[in-house]
Amino acid sequence: MVMKSLNDSLVLDEVEIASSRRILVHVQTQDGPMMKLYVWDKDATDFCEKFKALGKPPTVILVTTLNPKRVGGALSLSSLSSSRVFFDMDVQATREYLAWYVYESNMDVANGVNAEIVTKAETATIGELLSYMKQKEAKVAWFKCSATIDDVMSGLAWYYIACGGCKTKATKGPTTLMCKKCGKTEIDGAAEYLTKLSVYDNNDHASFVLLGDAGFDLTGKKASALVESYFEANESVGDDHVVPVPQALIDTIGHTRTFIIKISQHNLDGKTQALTVTKVLSPEVPAPEGIIEENVDEVPVEERGESTDETVKRSSDVIESGETKRAKCG
Repeated sequence: MVMKSLNDSLVLDEVEIASSRRILVHVQTQDGPMMKLYVWDKDATDFCEKFKALGKPPTVILVTTLNPKRVGGALSLSSLSSSRVFFDMDVQATREYLAWYVYESNMDVANGVNAEIVTKAETATIGELLSYMKQKEAKVAWFKCSATIDDVMSGLAWYYIACGGCKTKATKGPTTLMCKKCGKTEIDGAAEYLTKLSVYDNNDHASFVLLGDAGFDLTGKKASALVESYFEANESVGDDHVVPVPQALIDTIGHTRTFIIKISQHNLDGKTQALTVTKVLSPEVPAPEGIIEENVDEVPVEERGESTDETVKRSSDVIESGETKRAKCG
């Protein structure tokens, strides 16, 4: 069973574990209830060794062969002698679940911004942003950063298929696209920007990720229009044809722009160094005050092996196949 750990500040007491021969971890399956996971005997020892090797609490835990029980109406799981334990990046199943969890949790952050922490974007260099991310007391914050676009990362998907209503990443149903957030089993998909840029300033380089309307701010063109125009001009291409990075994005290389950057919790946790762009300012427009978060889905890019290391293909079979494909737009 693949689960995410709820013990973000998990600290192991090896003396206690050796004495009790068990570890208790609070976990939750996808869209499931919180449960207690008991890891016993040799599995507990293996858990300790893997934990020390990882150097931090795991986000995802996979345990094979579990014994489920209900105690006081609550479900608990216990390992057996044949159980094996895997963490975040150990096997394909944990890697896939980690990519899903990081994506979903980032969408929650992006779509549920706490207005109290969003005041005015302070100006910062790339170096200052990277330094801020490493500070122990750092919190989710927004900054204004001027940088020159060095490259649009080719070989990566530059858009994703979203719900046309809420912009949440669409999922594939048996015959249609669905939206988990809206609860709809049939939606019209629309392409939204999800583009990784290589940028630099006077002293440092970084990876910026354009999401949603920030891409329109930069190019003046909607991702959905660019995708549709490509297929209209290339009617003979097959369903598996990869949609190339559009000229509208390539033309931005060499331009210096001012970006509103969000330092997300995933940056602070060290899960990604890529910085999310929530808005791109026009040269003559000052940084906005107050709420500066766009209604976009935030995706850590280093998990875009994860989610953006996906090919962009023409079809309504999107996302769940590991590829971003053309969706029905309406």
